[in-house]
Amino acid sequence: MYEQASHALLNEILVKLKPEIGNVRLRHFYTRLGANFYAIHSLFHQLYGERSDFKEQMVRLVETLAFRYIKRTPQLRKSDLAREINYNWFLSQKWVGMALYCDRYADDLKGLRANLPYLQELGVNMLHIMPILDCPPDNSDGGYAVRDFHRIDPRFGTTKDVEVLAATLRRNDILLVLDIVVNHTSNEHEWARRARNGEKKYQDYYYVFDDREIPDRFEASMPEIFPATSPGNFTWDEEMGKWVMTVFNSYQWDLNYRNPAVFIEMIDIILFWANKGADILRLDAVAFLWKKMGSACQNEHEAHLILQLMKDCCQVTAPGVLFIAEAIVSPNEITKYFGEDAINAKECEIAYNATFMSLLWDAVATKNAALLNMGINSLPQKLERATWLNYVRCHDDIGLGFNDNDAWLCGYDPAQHRRFLIDYFTGRFPGSPAKGLPFGENPKTGDARISGSLASLVGLESALESQNEEEIDKAIKTILLLHSMILSFGGIPLLYYGDAIGMLNSLEYLAEPSKRDDNRWVHRSRFDWNKAGKRHQAGSVEQRIFSGLKKMIALRKETTAFADFDDRQLLPVENPKLLVFSRTEIKNQHNSVLVIANFDIHPQKLHVAVLRSHGFFQRGSMLDRCSGERMTVENDEIILPPLSCYWLTD
Repeated sequence: MYEQASHALLNEILVKLKPEIGNVRLRHFYTRLGANFYAIHSLFHQLYGERSDFKEQMVRLVETLAFRYIKRTPQLRKSDLAREINYNWFLSQKWVGMALYCDRYADDLKGLRANLPYLQELGVNMLHIMPILDCPPDNSDGGYAVRDFHRIDPRFGTTKDVEVLAATLRRNDILLVLDIVVNHTSNEHEWARRARNGEKKYQDYYYVFDDREIPDRFEASMPEIFPATSPGNFTWDEEMGKWVMTVFNSYQWDLNYRNPAVFIEMIDIILFWANKGADILRLDAVAFLWKKMGSACQNEHEAHLILQLMKDCCQVTAPGVLFIAEAIVSPNEITKYFGEDAINAKECEIAYNATFMSLLWDAVATKNAALLNMGINSLPQKLERATWLNYVRCHDDIGLGFNDNDAWLCGYDPAQHRRFLIDYFTGRFPGSPAKGLPFGENPKTGDARISGSLASLVGLESALESQNEEEIDKAIKTILLLHSMILSFGGIPLLYYGDAIGMLNSLEYLAEPSKRDDNRWVHRSRFDWNKAGKRHQAGSVEQRIFSGLKKMIALRKETTAFADFDDRQLLPVENPKLLVFSRTEIKNQHNSVLVIANFDIHPQKLHVAVLRSHGFFQRGSMLDRCSGERMTVENDEIILPPLSCYWLTD
């Protein structure tokens, strides 16, 4: 019955569409709309079915999808069709990403386009440009406090510059990733300004209250995201004379997705940037999309319904475009952002593997892989048509989001162990070479996260200052070891600009009043092109890192077993210093790669009996693809040098 009612409603909506839509040939659009309408109608009804204007809002939604389809270029429509046929295209091992700030890498979009050869030389073919939309200069939150969702910040260029860049990237088989901030707007956005001026329509776009009664009830269960710089979750707006929900910062107003008009506005924005040439859209702060009193207002069921609805709508208009879920949540929650379908991702095809990232940093500090092994075993299975975004560093701080029970099983008290890691990476722990900074310290709980560049966190900055060649060598090996993990683990590796040449912490942000209170800018410095020039200077730090990464990236692209088809098997070994896993090509079970990593600063032994039981070292030796040399068994064991990684094949 419900399916019949849905079909009847679709016919009713199609009759009501504006003439300018009905007069256009939309064969593929109508085919996809018919295929997805039942799901769209069902989800929209679950969220908004009790509203008296439900049908009118459904018509608006379909009109929005149709208008954006009409404006989609023939080239993008052709790409959609190809990706619908080869729907697992993004699971290939050939993709290697990099995240960067446009202005810090190359001033503006035109400069970025001119400097693509550096990325191509390294082997990067997926480019995530950090937020470039119009934001207030002083209260931008690094681009995540958007003032105008349809306008590029003039410092970076114009919308036309994005289209030209996207076309250039497409010709060079490079994917473009852009950010869409779906949870909130700047308090200077037109919607916020009109709300402030008393327009009820736009006050309903946000969570706005006359007094503290309801805000206080929300606060009783909501955590503070930035307790040091932005305590609480509500801000009094003097001009509006009301309280407004501001989970992240006082100048970022949370959108109210209980209002269908907000959803329709946001799907229009998503499709606008899909039409400008984005291959992948990173949806920011998706865990916060639905607010429910008495809860933490994170990871609510309705937030997942919203993402499913966004995906179904995108499948109608721009099915070749993927979503990344920016959800830095617990391991048990993260895979829910792929969706609940047994095979297909019905929310976001890609999600950040923040747990793997934090476990890698634990291995660096402890010099062993015990918690890393335990955490990987506990990591929930992804869906078949979904993948991880694996990273070592990014624009954000490092959170220590491993599972507490895993820590207990490894013999650690979770709270004490996190305190050790914070102390280690901020240089407070005796003997630590790290030069990170504590971020977001909560004086009430003692919790903190960690800021700092990759090179400074692994000790390269300290080693260069002391001119200690042995420590420099350790730091470089650690950088390469960490990247070898994200390149081989399974998923899309995402590098961070500057890491391939060992860029260090920079204190230049302290001179900027709008940034000095946010020490994450210590690892968001301007790209050092002079330092980049040294990547061709034999024996330099830059050359050793860059050439090592370049070689591994090229090898990854040639290694079909590294495609992400859930073929990883963690091998149980007795030595806790080591991480050992296999990757097997799904279409050729005889094509396997054995990955072995030693996180200790001393050589380690590995008995091969367990490896032989899984089919490895049957002939007494294996080829290391990274070095081109064969690793040979002696006395039924192999010796692994300090801070080393091997990709072994027969």
